[in-house]
Amino acid sequence: MTAGGLRSRLRAWGRRQLYSFFSSLGSLVSHKLGALLTVLVLGVAMVLPLGLFVTVKNLDALDLQNRNWGTLSVFMQPGVGAERVRSLAQRIGEQFGAATTELSPERGMEEFRRASGFGEAMTLFDENPLPWVLEVTPQQPAGESIDTAAADLTEWISAQDGVDFVQADFKWLQRLARLMALGNAIVTVLGVLFSLAVVVVVANTIRLDVAGRVEEIQVLQLVGASHGFIRQPFLYSGFWYGLLGASLALILLSACMLYLARPLSELLDAYGNTFEVSGLSGREVLVFLISGGALGLLGALLAVQRYFRQFRLDSANAGK
Repeated sequence: MTAGGLRSRLRAWGRRQLYSFFSSLGSLVSHKLGALLTVLVLGVAMVLPLGLFVTVKNLDALDLQNRNWGTLSVFMQPGVGAERVRSLAQRIGEQFGAATTELSPERGMEEFRRASGFGEAMTLFDENPLPWVLEVTPQQPAGESIDTAAADLTEWISAQDGVDFVQADFKWLQRLARLMALGNAIVTVLGVLFSLAVVVVVANTIRLDVAGRVEEIQVLQLVGASHGFIRQPFLYSGFWYGLLGASLALILLSACMLYLARPLSELLDAYGNTFEVSGLSGREVLVFLISGGALGLLGALLAVQRYFRQFRLDSANAGK
């Protein structure tokens, strides 16, 4: 085949694809009510796992390395001096890279007076009963969770001379990490289940479309049209269903986030948190739209292939 002939065939193939692509969209528009109901069902099915994904994404974006959340309180034994405390703080920083803050007995007593309201009663003590305290913020190593790093650091500090005990409130961090893992697993499960639902809905819709145009398809087969030529507009219709369903899911998600923005902001302000809720990134939106179109395409392919299998069986039975 010459280069000119190849270019001519490619142009013809491209024009045919473009025609089928946009004519399939016109076919959907011509069946407004049915197409609208199908897209609505797809949009609702897609927005549920998408909303959960955004929720888990925002929870995961919370600063779990916040200084006040992962801090260990190291209480020294009575009589331990400032030099020994500073030496321990230096070793912690060198070996673990953790940030330390020294809290002297005098400073601890002053903070206790302000917080407890027993300022006058504190003057009854002949000497300050409070020990030195180290506030240690663990550094999370690469590939290791913050709760594991805190547990390792707690074990090491507890074994050092002069340390009375270590108060480590990282159990809730472990629970939060497990909940985040559970949330990601639920997103995956729901994503798979609702993806199957999208494929089934599109396949059933395209099956009904094929059944309504069976005479047209038979005529095309009689004049020698290939299966690919017959299949093409139905595949594009499935793609449009998936793409429009994904677009509707994004619109519904944006509407939900807009509706919840104010009460959620007021709730976060009440806890002194300035965290801003984020939606999907541009890349995530693009991946979601492409995935929706691909699921619709798969559903349409299954429906059309089922028709061709049935047609071959009928032809074989008729020939006997």
